[in-house]
Amino acid sequence: MDQLTKYYFNWEILRDTFPLLIRALGIVLELLVLGLIFSFIFGLILSLMRLSRFRPIRWIAGAYVDFFRGLPLLLLLTFIYYGLGLVGSRSGLRFLILDPIPAAVLGLTLCYAAYSSEIFRAGIQSIHHGQMEAARSLGMTYGQSMRYVVLPQAIKIVVPPLTNELIAMIKDTSLASVITTPELLFRAREKMGVVANPTPLTAAAIVYVVFTIPLIRLAARLETRQGRRRSPVDVSADIAGQLPKGAGPV
Repeated sequence: MDQLTKYYFNWEILRDTFPLLIRALGIVLELLVLGLIFSFIFGLILSLMRLSRFRPIRWIAGAYVDFFRGLPLLLLLTFIYYGLGLVGSRSGLRFLILDPIPAAVLGLTLCYAAYSSEIFRAGIQSIHHGQMEAARSLGMTYGQSMRYVVLPQAIKIVVPPLTNELIAMIKDTSLASVITTPELLFRAREKMGVVANPTPLTAAAIVYVVFTIPLIRLAARLETRQGRRRSPVDVSADIAGQLPKGAGPV
């Protein structure tokens, strides 16, 4: 027990490590916010492409999703930072050489866009097709119908699974440490090397758990609330009432 406390729960090392990790949370939040924004936007675009009437567009989006869902994020980050950086340095294409944070954001975006696109697609397809037909019968274009009728309902449905994606991304930001991004795990490993003790890793684990548990509870509550909701709105609902001000039949 004494050895366990000495090497994993050394109070003096914990006390010195926590301030260092708290400062590193700024990098984690930067990766998280940028990764979420870009991956969700790109994922929504991919989901709409997969629902397109044009087969080549559907094929391109499907190929992207299948490829990046099958690619380990760690490998993707390594390729972006080290692989593209090597090509850029030898070919003179300097734009391929990325700093650690932009490289990490790009990797998170490419990876999580593939997963979030499937969530968005499932949410859109869960909306009764009569909603689209009713909106089109009022003279709305396909784009207007999707923007003002289908997507607002689909977004409410996909919030719980997207919250789970947020939790997964928080933990996956730790993978950015392999490309020297000064985030939580990177700083903990640095501190571990200085003190020759794995206690800083325990400190990092505590920070991650404290950070993610409230979100896990939130996701569970959202899923429970979503499960209690009724089936999608009846087709006879007044679609015209969902039109924004100034929008009308085209």
